[in-house]
Amino acid sequence: MAARIVDSADVSPEATIGDGSSIWHLAQVREGATLGSNCVVGRGAYVGPGVTLGDNCKLQNYALVYEPAVLEDGVFVGPAVVFTNDHYPRAVNPDGTLKSGADWEAVGVTCRTGASIGARSVCVAPVTIGRWALVAAGSVVTKDVPDFALVAGVPARRIRWVGKAGTPLEPGSEPGTWVCPTTGDTYLENNDTLTEA
Repeated sequence: MAARIVDSADVSPEATIGDGSSIWHLAQVREGATLGSNCVVGRGAYVGPGVTLGDNCKLQNYALVYEPAVLEDGVFVGPAVVFTNDHYPRAVNPDGTLKSGADWEAVGVTCRTGASIGARSVCVAPVTIGRWALVAAGSVVTKDVPDFALVAGVPARRIRWVGKAGTPLEPGSEPGTWVCPTTGDTYLENNDTLTEA
């Protein structure tokens, strides 16, 4: 199934768009960006040069994904989320000249499989959002997020564990176990990490 790109979207001919993907009004996908199959890029969203999205990713309206971000399969990016890419942002060099691409080194945000980033969150690169992790709306992520962690706040801190369904886990019958109330799946906690049982 061919990709659907609406007329008002700005998609570089040097971008790769997977089968079944949809790019909506006023979205911009830059040169060298790669989108897998069945991705959705919402109204006004921005995908920078060389950004990579796996299959089945969703970028909601006005999400800004700056290079060199990498999103694995099934990543959700909520409305107005920002992925930064500069350690020390400045418009000018110390001598007052306008900075160019050669005057700084881009750093990226990595989102592992199934991760979700809530509306208006900011991920300050370089950070990695773990598999199936959930970043609460309005959070500012300044350090790596473990797999299955629910983080919230400014700066974001882990407040719960979540399963693949996204719902907070409940303590299991055995110490160090957690159970998803939606799927019934069991997870094991060890040294502040969570794995599937």
